[in-house]
Amino acid sequence: MPVHMPCIAVLIHGRITKMADTKRDYYEVLGVDKNADEATIKKAYRGLAKKYHPDMNPGNAEAEVKFKEASEAYAVLSDPEKKRQYDQFGHAAFENGGAGGFGGFDFNSADFGDIFGDIFGDLFGGSRSRGGGRSNNGPMKGANLRASVRITFEEAVFGVDKEIELTLKDTCNTCHGNGAKPGTNPETCTKCGGKGQVVYTSQSLFGMVRNVQTCPDCGGTGKVVKEKCPDCRGTGYIASRKKIQISIPAGIDNGQSVRIRDKGEPGINGGPRGDLLVEVVISRHPIFQRQDVNIFSTAPITFAQAALGGEIMIDTVDGKVIYEVKPGTTTDTKVRLKGKGVPSLQRKDVRGDHYVTLVVQVPSHLTGEAKELLRQFDAATGDSLHAVEKAGKSSADSGDTAENGDKKKKGFWNK
Repeated sequence: MPVHMPCIAVLIHGRITKMADTKRDYYEVLGVDKNADEATIKKAYRGLAKKYHPDMNPGNAEAEVKFKEASEAYAVLSDPEKKRQYDQFGHAAFENGGAGGFGGFDFNSADFGDIFGDIFGDLFGGSRSRGGGRSNNGPMKGANLRASVRITFEEAVFGVDKEIELTLKDTCNTCHGNGAKPGTNPETCTKCGGKGQVVYTSQSLFGMVRNVQTCPDCGGTGKVVKEKCPDCRGTGYIASRKKIQISIPAGIDNGQSVRIRDKGEPGINGGPRGDLLVEVVISRHPIFQRQDVNIFSTAPITFAQAALGGEIMIDTVDGKVIYEVKPGTTTDTKVRLKGKGVPSLQRKDVRGDHYVTLVVQVPSHLTGEAKELLRQFDAATGDSLHAVEKAGKSSADSGDTAENGDKKKKGFWNK
């Protein structure tokens, strides 16, 4: 028997090594270098755990496997002693004794409490708490309000003052914002003990997980109003319609917003008000189109203006301007009117340009006299109206009419 013992040990070691080789390297699983520090390992695992967590991938068996695989890798590499053993012996360090595999690994020995407090807080809208949690009933800025206003193209170019009407909340003068009936005071919330947060614990693969959320009874204030103020009905605020003046700057573009400070929702527990964000909607213009700080349009010119040149009137946002058309101008000729575009929001003294495409118009209705004059003009400039007729006579003189041409072709192919 003693002679065979080393062989048995070798066989066992060989079996263990073979089993271990079927598993991926823990560093490869987390996507980190072997010299990665604790913070890098934790950051890598946190990203994978959020990506493959079963609650984010319901019914996805592959994601569940990757989640468990990453968790096993983190449980080893986040523990200095286990990491040292793994670096020296690989997966074989944990196979003997039933610790290998997802089902048997001792996750409770790893520090998952901190990282999973973060992860579950992100997943379910709660927040992480250490050492009993931090109160959520301090001063908080109020929420921002959003509204929209429609302006014309020209108003966007040059700026404009507008007035909008919306519902705003103000502190109730009767209860001074605490929501309680005069002569009474809000009481400490019994559900959260005045902390504004409640802690939910749940059993998971990694042990007990703490999830901290805003208290549903007091809404995070830590106080509950038993006898409500008759004017604000316990809210602490009175809503009313108000008119707000908005100064819209020159050069604003469609979809951009103007921020009005301190015109949003009231703050919580003495916090400042939020802001009002007013989105600007610019109406379409029948002539002009805008791209950044430049304006584009088209302008019609007559055939006579195109051929002979002359002055034309072009519409711009600054009014009509006179432009000198050069003789022989063709359709789709582009003209640049420098400084007739949109002012820059960053530099008020800088304006874009206005690009105009000239389009030669052909009259659809002519008097007899006008037609005769055009015939005379055509005769004097090449007689294009009789070009086909002249070409036909030239072909007839050479015996190469269309009919003869067909006969020649037939004769050639029928030979």
